[in-house]
Amino acid sequence: MYLDHNLFFGTIPKLIGSLRNLRVLDLSVNRLTGPIPSKLGGLSSVSVINFHSNGLSGKIPSELGKLQNLVELRLDRNRLKGSIPGSKTGSFSPTSSIGSTAHNGLCPSRLYVGDFSYNFLVGKIPSCLKYLPRSSFQGNCFQDEYSTQQRALQICMSGSTGQRGGINGSKHPVHKHERMQQPTWLLVLEIATGVLLVVFVITGIVTASRSCKLKPSIRISSWNRSKSWSDEITVLIDSDMLKSLPKLSRQELEVACEDFSNIIGSSPETVVYKGTMKDGPEVSVISLCAFEGHWTSHHELFYQNKVIDLSRLNHENIAKFLGYCRESDPFSRMLVFEYASNGTLFEHLHYGDGAQLSWLRRMKIAIGIAQGLRYLHTELQPPFAISELNSNSVYVTEDFTPKLVDFECWKMMFSKHEKAPSHFNSKGSFPGHGDSAEDKHADIQGNTYAFGVILLEIISGRLPYCKDKGYLVDWATKFLQQPEEIGKLVDPELSNVRTEDLAVLCSVVSRCIDPDPSKRPSMQIITGVLENGIDLSAAAILKESLLAWAELALAL
Repeated sequence: MYLDHNLFFGTIPKLIGSLRNLRVLDLSVNRLTGPIPSKLGGLSSVSVINFHSNGLSGKIPSELGKLQNLVELRLDRNRLKGSIPGSKTGSFSPTSSIGSTAHNGLCPSRLYVGDFSYNFLVGKIPSCLKYLPRSSFQGNCFQDEYSTQQRALQICMSGSTGQRGGINGSKHPVHKHERMQQPTWLLVLEIATGVLLVVFVITGIVTASRSCKLKPSIRISSWNRSKSWSDEITVLIDSDMLKSLPKLSRQELEVACEDFSNIIGSSPETVVYKGTMKDGPEVSVISLCAFEGHWTSHHELFYQNKVIDLSRLNHENIAKFLGYCRESDPFSRMLVFEYASNGTLFEHLHYGDGAQLSWLRRMKIAIGIAQGLRYLHTELQPPFAISELNSNSVYVTEDFTPKLVDFECWKMMFSKHEKAPSHFNSKGSFPGHGDSAEDKHADIQGNTYAFGVILLEIISGRLPYCKDKGYLVDWATKFLQQPEEIGKLVDPELSNVRTEDLAVLCSVVSRCIDPDPSKRPSMQIITGVLENGIDLSAAAILKESLLAWAELALAL
């Protein structure tokens, strides 16, 4: 249930606690007040609770400790008081048993994300939560050596008395709404009015979107219209959409790619060329396999929107977009990216020299992919999902830095648009344009699962699917469920495998490939676990190099 960033006010309804199948409860950035209902301890399936940036008061209910699937709890930026409910014993373990029955507080904790900052919490921080960053507890009134940047004593005392009495009993002015409680009938009327207002707003948005469903959400200047069947549904295209992006001519790309003879990849939808630009850099040129007679205005709008979408990506682990080519004589639709000269991760794992990919290099690639996905999923607005994430969509440079690419997005465009307009989705949109938040969220959860499969490939060196051996995930699951057996997952060609790294990777894989998408953690959480659990420091690199030299000396 995502109800964040609204203007909801009043208290959190206790009846929410009866929604046994609820996976996510996000009420952040609203104007909610009052206590957190203890009835929320009945949300047996919930994995994420996010109440940050409200005006909630009272104590944190110990009943939240009953939520055995809870991995993310954000209560920061409220007016919560009292201490964090914990137990005298208990510690954190990412693989702790789901069947634990300790319900006397948040200990033992299974949280990957917990934020209690900027409240008026007091006492000691439970020892089972001290694995969380210190910033998760700042801006409170804790008397604990672990806590940092706490509120001043005067603010803590005024906050704990609700600003009704100051230090030494001095009285401060009290707002009228704090002295006089609202009648129940008035509160019911306010809630009903708010619900009706939300319904009217949603109805208005749906009506407006249907009436404008075939118009791009951009400023319109000059217009082009297709001459094919899609004339029946007018699609208006702004010819200035790509004006601010770097444009390359077909002629200069033809020279760079040696008359388009240097083909390094192909599919039914695209051909990929390698080239060297006049000013030096090597590039990958993706040319769409399209003919002008079959190119509709829907295709054109999809292409231009995709170019704009790709141009906003800027991260070390994402292939850099360098420009596009759009010409009519001869008909050309191309995109240009930086070239990663060391091939794909798939080639290195399954067809290359396995010895080249040492354990440390594999860890560097795994963390790099995670950092790239974290950027795409959590740092971009709106988020970006790779259409078909797999080890073939991960290119590596000479120093084995991974670069994510999204070459398969065109497959979706052609498969959808070869059919009649009735094939478009029920929202009146088409792939890549106007996708709903639910669709984007599903794509992101799909990326998380795919990342888990890539990690299994990195660990085992096995193909994700083989006709003789079946699916890699099915084979690996029996070992992942038994911690003492995870060593059997490792590629037999690998040496110097660090057992601590392997345990961290397997813990992450188990979460990523969870059959229930709502239980898969975000890439923000996954990347944090990998960065904190795997050592890629200069000392670790030197240690592995010394071990490699020692093994070589023994072999001689």
